[in-house]
Amino acid sequence: MSFSVIITAGGIGKRMGSEIPKQFIEIGGLPILMHTITCFYKFDSNCQIILTLPKEWENFWKELILKHTFNISHTIVSGGIERYDSIKNALSICENEIVAVHDGVRPLVSQDTICRCLSLVSETGSAIPTLILKESIRKIVGKLTESSERKDFLTVQTPQFFLFDMLKNAYKIPFHSAITDDASLVEEAGYNISVCPGNEENIKITTPFDLRIAETFLV
Repeated sequence: MSFSVIITAGGIGKRMGSEIPKQFIEIGGLPILMHTITCFYKFDSNCQIILTLPKEWENFWKELILKHTFNISHTIVSGGIERYDSIKNALSICENEIVAVHDGVRPLVSQDTICRCLSLVSETGSAIPTLILKESIRKIVGKLTESSERKDFLTVQTPQFFLFDMLKNAYKIPFHSAITDDASLVEEAGYNISVCPGNEENIKITTPFDLRIAETFLV
């Protein structure tokens, strides 16, 4: 079953300390964003790939495409003020009944993770990859902290898959700061969220340390 994937690439790289947004930093001779797009193309060469970019970086991206002779077909949508706005813009051109939303700086999502998500969303209407916590955790309570049961928590990754109508309805909710990802918005709209195992190396590249980890897999 084919799907549309919205790849968000609106970061400006503050925590990376880079002169260019982190999605354009090269690893193994290619910008991170190209590695990410390739993950979905390898899984399904017919999937609809939609890329959200800040308007001021669109020409730079087109120059990178020429430089690297990157020929995977994708549609560029101008990003909005918030990630929320960018995805809402992209939803207007989705062509499939299933839509995935993925961080542009997660170039290490595995083919197995995409497969698990696609299978689960077909059954339940939603699917997000998660990992169990390995380390002990503590909850901040005022000026103190208290121990919490790690078995009660999961870390969340992308791609997050949803039926198109479900995600479209969720984006009728006005933006507010408590929206941390698409799953939280869909849940707020009254839908249940189904989870499946992600893959550990599917990190979001945010800091120079993350970049070093990614290089061990992509170089």
